[in-house]
Amino acid sequence: MRYEDVISIDTPEGVPLELTLAGVGSRFSAALIDGFIQGVTLVVIGVLVGVAGSSGPVVAIGLISGFLVFFGYDVLFETKASGRTPGKRVTGLRVVRVGGGPVDFRTSAVRNLLRIIDLLPGTYLVGIITILASRRNQRLGDLAAGTLVLREVKASVPVAPVGAPAAELVESVGDWDVSAVTAEEMATVRRFLERRPGLTPQARARLAGELAGRLLPKVVGPPERVAPEHFLEQLVAAKAARA
Repeated sequence: MRYEDVISIDTPEGVPLELTLAGVGSRFSAALIDGFIQGVTLVVIGVLVGVAGSSGPVVAIGLISGFLVFFGYDVLFETKASGRTPGKRVTGLRVVRVGGGPVDFRTSAVRNLLRIIDLLPGTYLVGIITILASRRNQRLGDLAAGTLVLREVKASVPVAPVGAPAAELVESVGDWDVSAVTAEEMATVRRFLERRPGLTPQARARLAGELAGRLLPKVVGPPERVAPEHFLEQLVAAKAARA
């Protein structure tokens, strides 16, 4: 039985990918770590401002620095560290766009500007209520920016590298025309063949069927009836024969 909230999205190659959404507890833990780091940084800035004096320019620099720590901290790490602040890295979380892609500056800026509302009334209550009420565990900033917070599952997935196809297999597909199959599609086929040992039988059969169904019309030469996985293996061999 699974207790995590999961969603399924389609990758750019058209292959469904199941992702685990972060819950309130893990997000709160990440926020505590990041808040501690930001708090220490703000204290250091305050001490430096006190040492430098309380003149107008010094205070202005201190206020600007404080704003950058509060707002720029998350934006910097989300855009430059694959969606992971130090707190999210420790707790195994990552911010991505709804389609699964990485966040950019605009997306992260919108997400974190609205953190001011999510923090109300000072205890993150608005954010917690929104996370619990939304279908994808999104706070207001996530909803406005189109982002998700995912939990990175550290699982060991067996991978079987796709080696050079056997000479007999290459010979059997020597007359195939595979020129219509793109390099990106071949990369998807190879990734599937490498990772199929770690898939459940149902997922393995479904993905093989989807890939074969999409690519079979692009290939000239294969028999009318062929098992999806066997076709994909033959497709790799046919491409290797043309290389």
